[in-house]
Parts: sequence; C-alpha cells; structure tokens
Amino acid sequence: MSALKAIFFDIDDTLYSTSLFASRARYNSIKAMISLGLNLPEKILLKELEEAIKEFSSNYEHHFDKLLLRIPKRSYEGINPSMLVAAAVIAYHETKSRELLPFSDVPPVLETLSNTDLIRGVITDGLAIKQSEKLIRLKLYHLFTPRAIFISDEIGISKPNIKLYQRVCNELNLPPDEVMYVGDNSINDIDPAKTVGMITVLSRRVRKHHLRQGRLKPDYQIDNFRQLLKIVSRMQ
Repeated sequence: MSALKAIFFDIDDTLYSTSLFASRARYNSIKAMISLGLNLPEKILLKELEEAIKEFSSNYEHHFDKLLLRIPKRSYEGINPSMLVAAAVIAYHETKSRELLPFSDVPPVLETLSNTDLIRGVITDGLAIKQSEKLIRLKLYHLFTPRAIFISDEIGISKPNIKLYQRVCNELNLPPDEVMYVGDNSINDIDPAKTVGMITVLSRRVRKHHLRQGRLKPDYQIDNFRQLLKIVSRMQ
C-alpha cells in the first residue's frame, strides 16, 4: 500500500450538521416573520418553506419570497412583504453567526492533521462563496492547505461525476491511491472517489445519507473523527 499523501473532506454533514443548522435557522426565520405579524401557524409555514426549498433547491436565494406567494395574502394583509422577507433573512443570518459550528471532535482532529506532512483539502458541491463562507464561519479554513480547496461551482463539475475527483488528483499531481476522501454520502462521495482509486471513508454520524447504499463499499466507516485519526496514523 502506498503511503498516504493527502486527505480531503466533504463539508456538509461531514464537518458540521447541515441538517440541524438548517432546521434551526428556518425555524428562527419563521418565528421572526410571525413576530412581525404574519398570521399563520408555524407548522404550516415551515411545511411550505420546506417544499419551496425542495422545489427551487437549497442554493436558491429567494425562498422566503416564494413562501409568501404560496400562502394566502390575507395572512399578512397590511404588512409590506419585503419587511417579512427581511426579518426572515436577518434571523437566518443571526442563527448562522451563533450556531454554525463544527462537530466538536472535528477541530482537534484537523489540528492534529495540520501538524503532519499531509495535504489537507476539501472537495465539496455547491456555490463557491456559500461553501467558502462555511469554512470560514466554522473557523476551520486555517487548518486546510489553501491550494487544496475544490468547490464544484468553480470547477464546472459536480458530484457524483468522477471527473471532479480526477481533477483534484491531476491538479495536485497526486496518485489517487495516495489520497483519502471522507464524506457522508455513499452515492455522491464514496462511489465516485473509490471509482477513481481513492481511499474512501464513510462518515456515519449523520444518518440521512449513508442509509442509501451506493454501488461500492467504502474502505472504512467511522462514527467520529477520532476514529479517522487512528486510520490515518496506520497509513503513514
């Protein structure tokens, strides 16, 4: 087996709980709209918001505008809809400032890895600024190798296209069998990375993705990053 030269990570639901943060942020946004006078139950508003996000994608920037279009106008009669949207956006970003946090074991493990000769990178799907903002807000960016941050939006190739993983190896001049990839999604993360020859690690901490079986079996499975550190130490 070749010595490990680099380790790459997915961001969402791997470095932090995307699902938990999104749930809290959306709830706080709905509460802010209600406090401004929107007259519908939280449960109904959250359901409509979730549907709008699903239909227009999580990267769409006008979910709250679409929410207002989906509900009866009488529920916010006499209120400028822009004020409701603004209140929701502010609440969302305030939640982001308070509660966008990494899993507790992630920073110390990345800190340990930063003291090795390993290249430490990210391969993530999403919009460039949005994904970059996450790394900075999570206070993790300084623990990664700057030239090893790869975001699908900047490359023009999205998961699970294997070309995304091939590009990473080619740009850093790394043989795939000397590169490890850690992700939470069997189909989008493990299958393509393993197809190109990378060492794959499935993070099972957030269970919504890993229960969907991919075509290929990951080389390793972990429930926390402390287990990852043990795997890496055996490969150096």
